[in-house]
Amino acid sequence: MTLSARLAPLLRAKSIEELQAEANRPGGFRRVLGVWQLAGIGLGGLVGVGIFVLTGVVAATQAGPGVALSFLIAGVASGAAALSYAEFAGMIPVAGSAYTYSYAVLGELVAWIIGWDLLLEYALVVAVVAIGWSAYLQALIAQFGVSLPDWAAGAPATGAGRVVDLFAALGALGVAGLLTLRIETGARFNTAMVIVKIAAVLLVIAAGIPYVRVENWTPFMPFGFSGVAQGAAVVFFAVFGYDTLTTAAEEARAPQRDVPRAVLISLAVALALYVAMSLVLTGVVRYDTLDNPAPVATAFASLGLRWVAFVVSLAAVAGIASVMIAFLLACARIWFAMSRDGLLPAWFSQVHPRFRTPHRPTLIAGALTALVAALYPIKEVAELVNIGTLSAFVVICTAIIVLRRTRPDAARTFRTPFVPFTPLMGVGFSLWLLSRLPAIAWVRFAIWMAIGLAIYFLYSRRHSRLAGEMKE
Repeated sequence: MTLSARLAPLLRAKSIEELQAEANRPGGFRRVLGVWQLAGIGLGGLVGVGIFVLTGVVAATQAGPGVALSFLIAGVASGAAALSYAEFAGMIPVAGSAYTYSYAVLGELVAWIIGWDLLLEYALVVAVVAIGWSAYLQALIAQFGVSLPDWAAGAPATGAGRVVDLFAALGALGVAGLLTLRIETGARFNTAMVIVKIAAVLLVIAAGIPYVRVENWTPFMPFGFSGVAQGAAVVFFAVFGYDTLTTAAEEARAPQRDVPRAVLISLAVALALYVAMSLVLTGVVRYDTLDNPAPVATAFASLGLRWVAFVVSLAAVAGIASVMIAFLLACARIWFAMSRDGLLPAWFSQVHPRFRTPHRPTLIAGALTALVAALYPIKEVAELVNIGTLSAFVVICTAIIVLRRTRPDAARTFRTPFVPFTPLMGVGFSLWLLSRLPAIAWVRFAIWMAIGLAIYFLYSRRHSRLAGEMKE
């Protein structure tokens, strides 16, 4: 057998037309989401811990008041990937996001790698966020003199007497249960949480403006431009999350029009909030006082505005809950898409007969993330989160360039501007960030990918729906 014949099964791809037809088959998801509900899912993934924590920590340790520039740089780089996602979302409005797009352009093996990769990353994001949500919730109830017993207050490695992080586990399970119901139920709850946290952020910005002192912005870049650039590498992880909404494309009423719009709206709104918050925060207090777990609340408490600090804590609890919703929704739908393609057992791709949601992957992913969030400290879980998203960005930006050459005739409701410059910028920035990740993260990632490749070659390659169609 020739080398090309051996490689052919690994490179088999779905056509765009086949994917579009797949999304419209009867018995699938309910198409109920509008552009603002989709944008709410994107904002749910974008606006969370970053705006309440990273703004202060990066200002104090790397960028100073220039953290506003760090967000702009990261936003431009993330925007390059967002524009690529928007073009794909308009062409292929199907559940699965980066996994499905890769299947259409780069073939089955690359699609499997990205899908397996994102299953881990999205699930771990939910676990990390659940741990952070638990910490904020415990801090909030402590203001009323209520506290959990030591055994329920955190993972075993986080302190003496601790056995389980009870709130983290309950948060992950609660989100899984919510997403098992009709998609509009979860979407409405998510939209409500997004409105609460954006209103709180706007309130904080408005309350802080009268207290801004221009002298606090001097020097604007105390660590130099290199510090601003390093800050951009850190805050980059606060300006992705819009990709979660593309996984819900099969539940959008007008996906080819609304999904690209929602991607761009969610990133633009989030970036504006981040820049405004960082300027106000570094204006009301000196940047070097912000290196603490709750810099926004601490800064306003130091001004005597304790009511603002309380609103920030409340908004953080609501905001972080919406992040869990966005990423667990994305994880379950990628799992569903891989199962529907035959790469995982078909049992996972059966939708709930009443609610029309992928209930099995949702509940299983929720239970697994609850277990991880309950028993492991946040640092150990967080180390693996970033590789998958950046890898997906590299693949998607590359695929846009490939597809412009191989399918210039395909109908596009949105076109990424300045191709190939825009997607190449996304590739370059993502590769740079990947190079800065710690070695231990790469080792753990390699183990996960080895397990995934074993599953692919032992099961998925033979059970793939495309393999069956080729035999027929």
